[in-house]
Amino acid sequence: MVGSNYMEPLSLYKKAFTVEMRDVDFTGTLRLSSLFTYFQEAANQHSEDLGIGFETIMEKFGVIWALIRIRVEILRYPVFNEEIVVETWPQEPKNLQFIRDFLARDQKGHIIARAVSIWAILDAQTRKLQRSKLIAANYPSSFKEERALECKLGKLKPFGPLEMAYERFIGYSDIDFNEHLNNTKYVDLIMDCFSLESHKSHYVRSIEFNYVHEALPGDTIVLYKDLNAADENLIYIEGINEKEKKLAFQSRIQIKERS
Repeated sequence: MVGSNYMEPLSLYKKAFTVEMRDVDFTGTLRLSSLFTYFQEAANQHSEDLGIGFETIMEKFGVIWALIRIRVEILRYPVFNEEIVVETWPQEPKNLQFIRDFLARDQKGHIIARAVSIWAILDAQTRKLQRSKLIAANYPSSFKEERALECKLGKLKPFGPLEMAYERFIGYSDIDFNEHLNNTKYVDLIMDCFSLESHKSHYVRSIEFNYVHEALPGDTIVLYKDLNAADENLIYIEGINEKEKKLAFQSRIQIKERS
């Protein structure tokens, strides 16, 4: 029998954010990596409510969350001091995958960003994939069926030959609670592939990201970009771990000219 103090877990979680100075770039609008940070914070807080937050699963099951794939579409970037609300909800877990969607809304309720993501759990020591049933979540009695985006997240491929953009050493300021390069930091690596003039003339309309192998402190990531589809406003970027000679990530971005 359910006690009188029992509260049904939320199928939809909402978290308000105020765009602060640290969250914006030189245009006064939200930095793309900051939007990823907002998504991550909302996901973690909702996961805590479901009994499977970052700290909880580490302490109870010896595993960590890892973002595997994500696609984000931005309709409008919020500006400094603007208040927005991030909504997030999970789908029913699969064997090795946890699917989570996101919406960002302005104060009028208008959608300004959409995202779909795939997460997995890794053994904290071996970094091997673990089955979803290892962690017992306090899921709601029914899942929200609506999707933020109707798309299939899969493999990404370059359009043609790649050219080296730059290389980046991973240090103390780059790593997170799990002692690896945080998913939000990868976004900054991508943004640094372009000159300030490029950022003044264009912005990212959408980004799709595949995290392949984690990057650790002491690693050097060499970034390569493919501009062969730039006429179609599409750019492919990948990162190679120089020490391991392994693919660290793949991404495809759609850019749009600033008006």
